[in-house]
Amino acid sequence: MPTFDIENALKSQGYKLVCGVDEAGRGPLAGPVCAAAVILPDNCVIEGLDDSKKLTEKKREALFDVVKEKAIAYSVVLIDNHVIDEINILNATLEAMTKAVEGLKVTPDFVIIDGNKTPSQLKIPCDYIIKGDALSMSIAAASILAKVTRDRLMLELDKQYPCYQFAKHKGYGTKLHTDLIKQHGPCEIHRASFLKKILN
Repeated sequence: MPTFDIENALKSQGYKLVCGVDEAGRGPLAGPVCAAAVILPDNCVIEGLDDSKKLTEKKREALFDVVKEKAIAYSVVLIDNHVIDEINILNATLEAMTKAVEGLKVTPDFVIIDGNKTPSQLKIPCDYIIKGDALSMSIAAASILAKVTRDRLMLELDKQYPCYQFAKHKGYGTKLHTDLIKQHGPCEIHRASFLKKILN
């Protein structure tokens, strides 16, 4: 379960506002990548908060509102499939993370990022935490905002493109989704750079 140990260690070094950052949607064949940045109050208790991948959709939806209510500041950014195709998914993810931090109404003193890379564009001291969404409360909170925001968008896109059944797989490369791409061809929200192996 995530704790505030990482945030508290940074605060003991003099960093007052620590921001957690995570993303959702690096792997899908369609739709945007989403990044969120969250600053939580000191030792803020959010019951049931965990890595978004370990929670049910219903639990994530409930926590989404709690995180937004309790956060000192939060920001969510989407980078669409066209940009992903243009600059690749890693660069698109790092750009989304940077913009999410820059979009906070309060500037953090330190940023902790889930993963194994930090965005070079970020002008604030930062570090990455591998499996950070399972270790840090701030990153876990960001993972909830990113995942729920992206999932809700994919449900809207499902209404626009019903033949791909985005509501079921959220754009990920399930057998159902790949079969539907082969049947109907890609649409304008598919990531062309991700489909080469499927369509060849």
